[in-house]
Amino acid sequence: MTSGQGGANPGFARGRRLRSTSAMRRWTAQTRVAPADLVLPVFVKQDIAEPVPITSMPGVVQHTLDSLRKAAAEAAEAGISGLMLFGIPAEKDAVGSQADAADGIVNVALQQLRADLGDELVLMADLCLCEYTDHGHCGVVTPAGVVDNDPTLDRYAAVAIAQAQAGAHVIAPSGMMDGQVAAIRAGLDSAAFTETPILAYAAKYASGFYGPFREAAEGAPQFGDRSTYQMDPPNTDEALREVAQDLAEGADAVMVKPAGPYLDIVARVADAVDVPVSAYQVSGEYAMVEAAAANGWIDRERAILETLTAIRRAGAGSVLTYWAVEAARWLR
Repeated sequence: MTSGQGGANPGFARGRRLRSTSAMRRWTAQTRVAPADLVLPVFVKQDIAEPVPITSMPGVVQHTLDSLRKAAAEAAEAGISGLMLFGIPAEKDAVGSQADAADGIVNVALQQLRADLGDELVLMADLCLCEYTDHGHCGVVTPAGVVDNDPTLDRYAAVAIAQAQAGAHVIAPSGMMDGQVAAIRAGLDSAAFTETPILAYAAKYASGFYGPFREAAEGAPQFGDRSTYQMDPPNTDEALREVAQDLAEGADAVMVKPAGPYLDIVARVADAVDVPVSAYQVSGEYAMVEAAAANGWIDRERAILETLTAIRRAGAGSVLTYWAVEAARWLR
């Protein structure tokens, strides 16, 4: 009897028998991706009349307030869990004043989306200053051009309060400042937002995969880089220390960013904590797949779903992805 027939060992061909049809493969799948596992990052820009396409991210735009409201309604209809909002103000300054201004673009967008959708989607507000500062760094900088941690924490607390007042369900600090979660938690609690959770970008790496995002958010550093406050790509144990610190300071959930190049980090964090773990499939990951698909080198839908499955398989409970709505429609 040949090995293809199973021989004396009935388990030899069992894998093939359980993969024999698409229905059989669905039945035996260990990892599933559902629309509710997905969160859509969105960009909204002040003082533009029409959505602006992002050349390095085909299909992604800088929204107007009106187009964002339409996109949010479509996201809710597709069944995804939420949106992560990034804002591009018309004016920038050294301290990112528009981040916590009542008429700041993200805060106005949050008010409108909360009025439109109520609690139908989880509205997550990215909290950082890089889109709002004229120097492009994630905090207040000294005359020597170094990010000054403690004054930055004061700014973060003020921004968190403004975002919560505007209607954010979740505050998501991404600046990687030391003590940022504790400062934000204290600020929210002092303003009676004790029930507003914090999703900390706890393991955010100084990655080469952020290039298209910097076009989208118009937040590239005007000098230097972010290597001193974002994590060094070779390190893994450091990620667990950062996560543990954020949880000790009051984070309710944590995020790993990027996702695909850091699946090992996603897995280690998911194994180490008992809170929700998110992973952010970043702009460079998106752009690579779109470019390869546009050249006919890969099957676009298959590759997208495979990447999302891999991130979930590594242990992420939710995935931030620019394909969230499109993928959700495929998955329904």
